[in-house]
Amino acid sequence: MLSLLYQEGPSTEGIFRRSGSAKTCKELKEKLDSGAEVDLACESIFVTASLFKDFLRNIPGSILSSQLCDKWVSVMDQGNNEEKIKSIQRLIEQLPRANVVLLRYIFGVLHGIEMRSEENQMNAFNLAICIAPSLLWPPTSSSPDVESEFTKKISSLVQFLTENCCRIFGDEITSLFGEI
Repeated sequence: MLSLLYQEGPSTEGIFRRSGSAKTCKELKEKLDSGAEVDLACESIFVTASLFKDFLRNIPGSILSSQLCDKWVSVMDQGNNEEKIKSIQRLIEQLPRANVVLLRYIFGVLHGIEMRSEENQMNAFNLAICIAPSLLWPPTSSSPDVESEFTKKISSLVQFLTENCCRIFGDEITSLFGEI
């Protein structure tokens, strides 16, 4: 999925913003869940993007860990960018290794898309609005106002992560997928 998103996302206007066919997504999700072979290259890239966001939303406790939710939310309230980056790196160190590996690939994809935002209309802000709710959610439900404020803060964090991913994850993030 990520490889396809890396290949096609940068040249696709509105990637992650537009949804794939709900019926197709449901059918493919059932096939994937049953372990059947699925060739996503034959599907719309919007279906792949929708399936990927669904996958992220189904990670128990979220990929950024709901247990660290308060710490993630407070990162953007810290001083300068350098302090934010160091805080983010310390939080990443607290995540399970599998989460960190997946995060590197996710932000490699987002970075590639952002680099061609003039073509695809998906700058770091737009990407964050679309993908942030799939990366972290609070451990308990709350009022719509509190959830709205939370979503804004997490979107701001994901925008910062996307814009600074090379400094946070290392420059090799741009070559994780090799030459495609």
